[in-house]
Amino acid sequence: MAAEIVNPHSDSVTESAPEEPFDPAFALHRGGKMAIVATVPVRDKDDLSLAYTPGVAKVCSAIAEHPELVHDYTWKSQVVAVVTDGTAVLGLGDIGPEASLPVMEGKAILFKQFGGVDAVPIALATKDTDEIVETVVRLAPSFGGVNLEDISAPRCFEIERRLQERLDIPVFHDDQHGTAVVTLAALRNAAKLTGRSIGDLRAVISGAGAAGVAIAKFLLEAGLGDVAVADRKGIVSKDRDDLNPVKRELAEITNRAGLSGSLESALAGADVFIGVSGGTIREEAVASMAPGAFVFAMANPTPEIHPDVAHRYAAVVATGRSDFPNQINNVLAFPGIFAGALQVRASRITEGMKIAAATALADVVGDQLAADYVIPSPFDERVAPAVTAAVAAAARAEGVARR
Repeated sequence: MAAEIVNPHSDSVTESAPEEPFDPAFALHRGGKMAIVATVPVRDKDDLSLAYTPGVAKVCSAIAEHPELVHDYTWKSQVVAVVTDGTAVLGLGDIGPEASLPVMEGKAILFKQFGGVDAVPIALATKDTDEIVETVVRLAPSFGGVNLEDISAPRCFEIERRLQERLDIPVFHDDQHGTAVVTLAALRNAAKLTGRSIGDLRAVISGAGAAGVAIAKFLLEAGLGDVAVADRKGIVSKDRDDLNPVKRELAEITNRAGLSGSLESALAGADVFIGVSGGTIREEAVASMAPGAFVFAMANPTPEIHPDVAHRYAAVVATGRSDFPNQINNVLAFPGIFAGALQVRASRITEGMKIAAATALADVVGDQLAADYVIPSPFDERVAPAVTAAVAAAARAEGVARR
């Protein structure tokens, strides 16, 4: 039997579809997941005259004369734009700006819930790099920071770089840097648990998109011994002639061992596997890794190898899922990173601020460190304050704080 679907803002039937059982996901999302809420009352004409005209004119004039006052007398210093073009949404791919909005709303409520930071979803109806950059630059006066979200590689690298060059507020692509920060925190604790440092480790990353590239660069910056990155055609290496500029740059700084060939061949003797590609690896490849290896199979919803299988060979196993121990979840990083940056009105987010975030996140685990607990839960109330404080302190130390 077919059920009529009616536009809530119209009396006309727009389409029909088969009846479906009650789905709590649709029930929760109906009407959207967020709203704008006033922080001051407007109860009478006196309130109105202060919140709006004529009282607001005094504040506008003061900001016009002293632009830095915008941080004190508007929401700018505590709100982030969550910007996407809908081209790389979760595991769904290029589904467009409208279909991306539920994810962007979700990101915004995570900012608020876990970092106390207000955020506004902005889905852009363009895939053109120049148009995205120009649009965000023009929107920037309203925001204290920009979180780029679900923009496909390699465009995401150029968009972030150009925005960082043109804006004096933090611009952060969470798919890259949030993932990298949480991965480093988990890796540091896994190494500590097994009596090693990350400088002792050789890693292999499956996936040369936004997350894979950022993780490789960030882990090397933090002192990782070596890392090889694999795309669909195998290990990214200097001898390949099919690399785009991003991968050519990656080949120059990674793969010191000079490996070539397949991902699975590179895993032989490797200490760490990091999966951010959505592909699969065979049990035999994991079995070929070094004793005491770490497997971070972070593809969602299906890890590159099932954790139960990985546990047969690995000392530490992590995934991107909440129903297994050691969830590598970006929500552990981005709310606190932005909260810390906004707190000190940072002009940008530096490598030092990201490393400080990873260190603080790893330290939350403390004496509870165990094979099934190398990274804290997103619901651990210690996480956001620890990351916020560490990022703010690092911003001051690196000279990018403005208060």
